[in-house]
Amino acid sequence: MSLGDDHQSSGGYGGTSGTRMRLPEEEGGHRRSGRSSSRSLVTVVGVVVLLIAAIAFANRGGDDSDSPEAAADKPKASSTAPSGTTPVQSGFAQDEQGAQSAAANYAVALGSDGMFNAARRHEIVQAIADPQAADRLQSGFDADYSAAFLKQIGLGEDGKAPAGSTFVNRTLPAGTKVTAFSDSAATVEVWCTGLFGLTGEKTTHPVTTSWFTVTMKLNWDGSDWKVFETSQKTGPTPVPGDNAVSSGDEMGKAVNEFGGFTYAR
Repeated sequence: MSLGDDHQSSGGYGGTSGTRMRLPEEEGGHRRSGRSSSRSLVTVVGVVVLLIAAIAFANRGGDDSDSPEAAADKPKASSTAPSGTTPVQSGFAQDEQGAQSAAANYAVALGSDGMFNAARRHEIVQAIADPQAADRLQSGFDADYSAAFLKQIGLGEDGKAPAGSTFVNRTLPAGTKVTAFSDSAATVEVWCTGLFGLTGEKTTHPVTTSWFTVTMKLNWDGSDWKVFETSQKTGPTPVPGDNAVSSGDEMGKAVNEFGGFTYAR
């Protein structure tokens, strides 16, 4: 049974269509005259009202955008945004997520080209090291980045690349995993890929990629996570893709144009 049949059988609203709307003015079931023209007028008036309201709202929005109240409501920059003024991000939460963020950021810092310059290396280590382990970590890293090692990879004693080349050493975390956690200590593994080498057509140390896992033991110092111990192992390593190897000039251009990250997560 159709809606029309239903309305008619129940004495509804009458009419041949059986579905028309009954308006309040239709007393006794009589049809109101001029219904179509009235509806058209209502429609036009409604459209005009909506248009005026939209314009008023837009103007109000434009005025509020410059007000102090609107500025206060705007989202502020994230605390994890790179500032460029400190060697390492800090101020991580005292939970597993905070420990993972700390470990990932510290892996980026310890795997950066700054570690090849003594002054910058000391600044980085002092920023992330647990005070109980700072001297031990500093002496260990100083031994790792000896003048003999720098010469072996084609760098000067200050960690700078020879003329016409650019030194690349970047660590890019792919993921993190907590293997132990308490309110005062955490062990986090950071799976990373890295870029390492010298750009330039005549270089004997071209930029290569590698995969490795950094394990960091962190201690909570009362306000932040700090590195107590760090170690590294190779892999897991995925199957390489079919990408063609870029020329030395192309790689050098990419390195100079695409700045490295000062934070990881």
